[in-house]
Amino acid sequence: MNNKTIREIFLRFQKATPKPTTELIYHNHFELLIAVILSAQATDKSVNKATTNLFAIANTPKKMLALGENGLQEYIKTIGLYKSKAKHIIAACQLLVDQFKSRVPANREALESLPGVGRKTANVILNTCFGEPVIAVDTHIFRVANRTGLAKGKTPLAVEQKLLKVIPDEFKKDAHHWLILHGRYTCIARKPKCPTCIIRDLCEYSFKT
Repeated sequence: MNNKTIREIFLRFQKATPKPTTELIYHNHFELLIAVILSAQATDKSVNKATTNLFAIANTPKKMLALGENGLQEYIKTIGLYKSKAKHIIAACQLLVDQFKSRVPANREALESLPGVGRKTANVILNTCFGEPVIAVDTHIFRVANRTGLAKGKTPLAVEQKLLKVIPDEFKKDAHHWLILHGRYTCIARKPKCPTCIIRDLCEYSFKT
């Protein structure tokens, strides 16, 4: 896929959704961090449903620690892998209190030192909270990048590196959200909605519906 085509793809995304953002509901950096940890192998909708009540009583690391692992589990038990997620979150909160003055750090190394936080989660926080031009490659972005021909790769890291290389700088800050939304609502896994796709004519997918 050439540079002109890639630029046109993101111009169309920008026109359709000028100010894209995450669909996770949060009111501060800490809440987003917890929501992103909970969203692994779960839908944003299910996370939002659980965190509405959770964040009403625990929206800081200290308040979350006061809940304890078992107390936290009661709020998130409708989410997949909730026991291991509760364990990671409580451990992460302890580190935030002990090492980061209860603030979510703004650099990758510090973020990835927190239990339950890998590269993808760190990228979401760096991008959404701190405006860093990074891309968190989830299943949606991995599928869209490979299927369209935008950035083909066999691993999320390979796709991430390729996307950062080919996407024009002016679009990098919002690219993460545009690609997720496109994968979630149009370029869906089983039967992509090609007839209503705004980049249909630019996409290299050979099995268009």
